[in-house]
Amino acid sequence: MKKTVFPNDFLWGGAIAANQIEGAWNEDGKTIGLSDLFIYNKDKDNTKLHASDMTSQQVEFAKNDKHGYYPKRHGIDFYHTYKSDLKYLKEMGFKTLRISINWARIYPTIDTTKPNELGLKFYDDLINEIIKNGMEPIITILHYEIPLYITEQLGGWENKKTIALYEVFAKTILDRYHDRVRYWIPINQINLVHIEPFISIGTCIDKTDNYELSKFQGVHNQMVASALVKKYAKQQKFNIKIGSMLADLTAYPENAHPDNILLALKHNRLNYFYTDVQFRGEYPGYINRYFADNDLTIEVSEQEKTLLKDNTLDFLAVSYYFSQMVSVDQSREFSTSYASSKKNPFIDATPWGWAIDSKGLYNCLSCYWDRYQKPILIAENGLGMHDKLINETVNDDYRITYLKAHLIAINECLKDGVDVFGFCAWGPIDLVSASTQEMEKRYGFVFVDINNTGEGSKKRYRKQSFHWYKKVIATNGKSLGE
Repeated sequence: MKKTVFPNDFLWGGAIAANQIEGAWNEDGKTIGLSDLFIYNKDKDNTKLHASDMTSQQVEFAKNDKHGYYPKRHGIDFYHTYKSDLKYLKEMGFKTLRISINWARIYPTIDTTKPNELGLKFYDDLINEIIKNGMEPIITILHYEIPLYITEQLGGWENKKTIALYEVFAKTILDRYHDRVRYWIPINQINLVHIEPFISIGTCIDKTDNYELSKFQGVHNQMVASALVKKYAKQQKFNIKIGSMLADLTAYPENAHPDNILLALKHNRLNYFYTDVQFRGEYPGYINRYFADNDLTIEVSEQEKTLLKDNTLDFLAVSYYFSQMVSVDQSREFSTSYASSKKNPFIDATPWGWAIDSKGLYNCLSCYWDRYQKPILIAENGLGMHDKLINETVNDDYRITYLKAHLIAINECLKDGVDVFGFCAWGPIDLVSASTQEMEKRYGFVFVDINNTGEGSKKRYRKQSFHWYKKVIATNGKSLGE
């Protein structure tokens, strides 16, 4: 790479989620959220992605279980250690930190007449501390932190009453932090509803007659809620930007066979569906046909159509970890929301089967830019691996290699004129994995001495990647060419 073109105001930083890092799951008035219900199972095959379906019986068991270990209830105790943890990020020179605000901390019950001031005080202090350490906070309003009462009393996001409760929550934190936070993401990875349905929309699989319909209805209601956030920000004349966030699921066709080309096209359009609505303001014809072909009738009012049209969002946030490949040999019928992914023989994978493909990042960002011309934030990117702490550090050259290749791919996009304005490395301090509940699937520049069952000293240690990323930030990416 002969030239780096990262803009001078590029937002170098990282991203975390409240439910994976904070702990303190029942302190200062907070009630239980859906992510608190996932137990660590040492016998589970974590090399495969598992849909996070849950029944009402499973929910009831997890809520009352006194014996199992539920990692996200504990995180890395960031609720109590955030000041010392943020100093590591300051030392690296972070320009930004993406966080989320746990809904059940702010409104612990379905009663929205008064927010929990202890919860708000924590985020007051956290946001102020982020800014004090020279970082710009980016806030995700909902990052898999649906309060349990939404599921138990309303059945999840498929119930339109959830929109109003979310709107109150969102307005509360926008009013409180709009003067300190420029970029807001209403819903984390809105398109993962078909891969992580329970923590995305909060509907128990045994409480719906048509789970596929529940997913699409739930995500429609989330898009309506996002438009309401944008509308409120405009009405209040807040100087903020509201973004749509996708987990990239762009897929290559296995080969040039026309059936595989069309399969990849259909798969990828279902990935674009969410942003087509949120950036263009209306449901595209291909998704309307998909609904008709699969006998899905989504409740969409004329008022909601107008709301979506008049309140399109401002930027695209993308989480990118891997590319995918689809094949008609594996997906004989396109009867589900996405085609099944097949292992790409040209790409190495992580121990969890995630394809390592920096060129896939160049590909997807280019496609998003060509389609929308919206500013892009890399909201998550990173490599989860089994790290070994030796002599109080981790030699994680594999992480450096991965991140360097992906940052070079972003640089290539910038050369093409793609407006990428920030990069948030996922989990800059080790945290609990969203999909597998593991602590030992580590992403961080800072090692946290906690294992999968919560044992360890909780001490923090700088990895080799810590020093590497510090230099990347200090040189504004120029060290990538070394």
